[in-house]
Amino acid sequence: MPRGRQLRPMTEHATYATVYLGAQLSPAESSLDLDWADNAGDRTDDHEFAVSTDDPREAYLEIQAFDVAEYGHDVLVNGEPLSGFDLPPNEGWQLWSDTVTGVDLREGANTLAVARDTATSDAFAVGTVRIHWKETVDDAPSTEPVDG
Repeated sequence: MPRGRQLRPMTEHATYATVYLGAQLSPAESSLDLDWADNAGDRTDDHEFAVSTDDPREAYLEIQAFDVAEYGHDVLVNGEPLSGFDLPPNEGWQLWSDTVTGVDLREGANTLAVARDTATSDAFAVGTVRIHWKETVDDAPSTEPVDG
């Protein structure tokens, strides 16, 4: 096989942050009997997570949700709702995944929260959220040709 010169490809890797919410969201007159979830009312507290790059790409999140009965609840990143994101109704546990759109992750501290649609009487819980993104590896990219 002939040897030639090739450009070293841009190197990136996937990384993530994990946030435990452990919260039950419900109207004051109803709640779920869950010993592992704190009662958050209509909105969880902001939970902080760190992003290690100033250029996070292809971000998405996975969220554990329990007994969601209605559409319309919001996932908030840095205080802003994700565009088009609803937790879909499902009895029992579900793991829902969606792209992070309509908001920007930023290098350093970011926040995550969940807000209940107060137009519904839905009571549900959220467990762990994992936020994924891709970033360039520090020692890359190199555009220097390498012998191949």
